[in-house]
Amino acid sequence: MTGARPILVVDDDQVIRRALTEQLQVDGEFLVLEAATLAEAREKMKGPDARCDAILLDVTLPDGDGRDFCAELRKEGLRMPVIMLTGSDDEADIVRGLDAGANDYVAKPFRIAELLARLRAQLRLFENSEDAVFSIGPYTFRPSAKLLLEPVKNRRIRLTEKETAILKFLYRAGTRPVPRQVLLNEVWGYNAAVTTHTLETHIYRLRQKIEPDPAHASLLVTEGGGYRLNPEVMA
Repeated sequence: MTGARPILVVDDDQVIRRALTEQLQVDGEFLVLEAATLAEAREKMKGPDARCDAILLDVTLPDGDGRDFCAELRKEGLRMPVIMLTGSDDEADIVRGLDAGANDYVAKPFRIAELLARLRAQLRLFENSEDAVFSIGPYTFRPSAKLLLEPVKNRRIRLTEKETAILKFLYRAGTRPVPRQVLLNEVWGYNAAVTTHTLETHIYRLRQKIEPDPAHASLLVTEGGGYRLNPEVMA
């Protein structure tokens, strides 16, 4: 199993919040961060190491309107998927949420399977959009452009399609090493003609591009029969 993807659940109803947390984490696909108020949500998103791949956001919260918070995130340039949770399915209410920058709207009571399907769909769309931007070490990673930007050195690093896919999958895995065969299958598919030597060649070339000292990798490290991104460098 690869690393869980951090999802922020913002809802003041503890029963709903706990139920969502349990269901989202049951297969290890997601790691849930919980917030009962907008103030708590802001706190969860602070700090250089804070990472949130998507937000499930209640509309009515004790200290404000979720739609205003969504609009605030968009003004700050944060583009991760936001799915609004609401007790109302009124069309005007939904339109207001979408206008605030929400990606989707789910009325309570909702079916967890449907919510999960919508969440996964929004994550897939985001990862392949022009808006998807991730931080990897000193780099800003733009998968859609197959590009790493290093602002400090004003450097642009062009990536191949496979290099982009490798970095994207390792980023999603978080701090957990991804076995070579798993990474090979994810990037190349189940192609019997492709061996782990192909993957190792791509890793070697990728390190030549991104490591300060490719002979002593510090960002893309070998571990546990596979590879992972080093959180100490990523911080």
